[in-house]
Parts: sequence; structure tokens; C-alpha cells
Amino acid sequence: MTRFAGMTSLTESRAREEICRVGRSLFERGYVHATAGNISVKLDDGFLITPTDACLGFLDPAELAFVDLQGRQTSGERASKTLALHSRIYQAAAPFDPMTRCVLHTHSTHCVALSLQEAVASHEELLPAITPYFVMKVGHVPLIPYHRPGAVAAADAVAEAIGRYGTSGRPIRAVMLERLGPNVWQDSPASAMAVLEELEETAKLWLGATSPKPCALTEPQIEELRRTFHARW
Repeated sequence: MTRFAGMTSLTESRAREEICRVGRSLFERGYVHATAGNISVKLDDGFLITPTDACLGFLDPAELAFVDLQGRQTSGERASKTLALHSRIYQAAAPFDPMTRCVLHTHSTHCVALSLQEAVASHEELLPAITPYFVMKVGHVPLIPYHRPGAVAAADAVAEAIGRYGTSGRPIRAVMLERLGPNVWQDSPASAMAVLEELEETAKLWLGATSPKPCALTEPQIEELRRTFHARW
């Protein structure tokens, strides 16, 4: 049965394998540690999501949780505590990115470290437009004020940000949960991982830059990226 409704027409079996492959890759390269982070993939009758407190480096395809369109888990180990957040992201992103099929959350070190800085915590977004690939591949990353892991209020805040940016013509593909980590979404696990990698690398560059911090790209430079590469900034 082909449940996966994305561009690549993955079967459910292949989607399970991709979640495990991406989880292992992120774990082995240090983007996640211990039992931090979670991954989900949207199917045409629900979605798969990693179990709560599972290590992404050692996932079992058969143990991934399946949740139907009404939010009821029907198989697998107990779903991640971020289930509500993933569900709200799919709902909120649909009008602006109808091909959104994967949500990925990590506790990536440099992104979290950046959100701990007082100067950053007072801003609406995690990072300015300091590199062309951040503008092209990631885009705006709203900073969501701290909520405990799994809090419904966090899901509400993320959905509100997705709607606000989308209706202003600046659809987003990532948010940063203060003190926790980024959530990114794309049309496949591999694509979501690429967005996460670019975001974490940009945070690393910002943290490593000496004072004064680098200036953002100018509006004419960003406009050129919009025209040439359809950057969503």
C-alpha cells in the first residue's frame, strides 16, 4: 500500500526506512544526542513519528508510531511527546507548502547555544541573513519563546508563526524553540535534514564570528537571490 503522498511516492515501508536512515545519520554526525530529537513523515491517512525517548541513532522501522488523521495512535511504540507540535505544523504549513511531508526536530548544539544568548532571545528571529545559502535554503527562522517539551502552547505558537509569515508572503520552513532546538519541515526526510544542516552551520558561523558580528546581506543582495533562485525571504 502506498500511503506516502509526497513527490517521491514513497511506500510506507520506504518512509519507515528513510526516517531511520536520517535519524542514524544525524546521530552519527552529532546533530542529535541521547534520546533528543524526533522525526515524522506525513502519509495520506496519517503520519509516522518516532517513539518518545527513542534514540534517533538506533531506530527500528517496525517500532515507529503510526497516528491516524484524527490524532489516534494505532500502532508502534508510544509516540513522541511532540506529537501535537508535528500535527499542528502539518496543518498550518499546508496552505503555504502543500508538499510538506516531513517534520524534523533536533537539539542541535549551535542553534540551542545561540538561543541562550540574551541579545538573541530578545529578537523575533534566530539569525539575520548573513549568507546566501541561509537565505536560499533555510529562510526566516522565528524564535519561539520557551515552553516545556511537548507543551500544547508551543504548538499553538509555532502554528501562529507559520500562518503569520505565510500570509505576509514569506512562507517559512523552520522555527527555533528557545532553549530546546529547531523544527524544520520539507517534502522528505532527506530535504528536511539538508535544511537542518544549513541552519546549524549558519548558527555555528554566527557564534564563531568575533565582535562586531557580521552584517546581514543588503536588501539588493537578497532581492537578487529572490530573482535568481526564488529565495523565500
